[in-house]
Amino acid sequence: MRLVDTHTHLDFPDFDSDRESLLNAAKAAGVERVIVLGVEQANWQRVWDTVCAHPGLHAALGLHPVYLQAHEDQHLEQLRDWLQRHRGDPRLCAVGEFGLDFYLPELDRQRQQYWFEAQLHLALEFELPALLHVRRSHAEVIATLKRHRLPRGGIVHAFAGSFEEAREYIKLGFKLGLGGAATWPQALRLRRTLPRLPLDSIVLETDAPDMAPAMFPAQRNSPLHLPDIATALAEVMGIGRERLAEASSANARALFGWAD
Repeated sequence: MRLVDTHTHLDFPDFDSDRESLLNAAKAAGVERVIVLGVEQANWQRVWDTVCAHPGLHAALGLHPVYLQAHEDQHLEQLRDWLQRHRGDPRLCAVGEFGLDFYLPELDRQRQQYWFEAQLHLALEFELPALLHVRRSHAEVIATLKRHRLPRGGIVHAFAGSFEEAREYIKLGFKLGLGGAATWPQALRLRRTLPRLPLDSIVLETDAPDMAPAMFPAQRNSPLHLPDIATALAEVMGIGRERLAEASSANARALFGWAD
């Protein structure tokens, strides 16, 4: 089984004690590539250092809406500088993580929209996919994407929307990131939606160290859990694990322009 973990935060201190051994174990389990995403200007260097230290890792750099208070206007220009400096480097694969989070009431929606659109412009400028955080904001994100169409699309991380919302993202060239959330029995709507999704729209992820799957409750999530997540999701979808692994990995390779 060959897998791609399209969403992690392996630069976080949660992994400082065993990052290398964990990645070796994940690779032995079939996880061939892993994406590490930046969330604020302060962690981009840490993300890049992590990626450069381990083969099979790729970086995405962005300004996450949950870290809104940490973002400063000059960070957008600094993000552009990072993207320009590493343009063409195969280790840089996307802009992200960014988007809209309407779950947390303290996050100003107008300011979020500003940062969201500014980073969509950077994804367009540098011809990179966008890795999006979307929480209780599907309508606004879809409407914005329709105004700023990205030729290379991207991924809607931790997709938990309706089938109708999934269809809109697919039309816009986006893949749907599926991970631990869909393994929980109480995720009723999502589990009803999964069997209806076309296989060419799906990529797999862990969001490590967060969003642990049902089989590892309250534990640190990691790429090592991706095979078990794939097994659980395949069962919900009514297909074989190998088929889901093959399709989702092919989708990720196509999106990021990686050779097989």
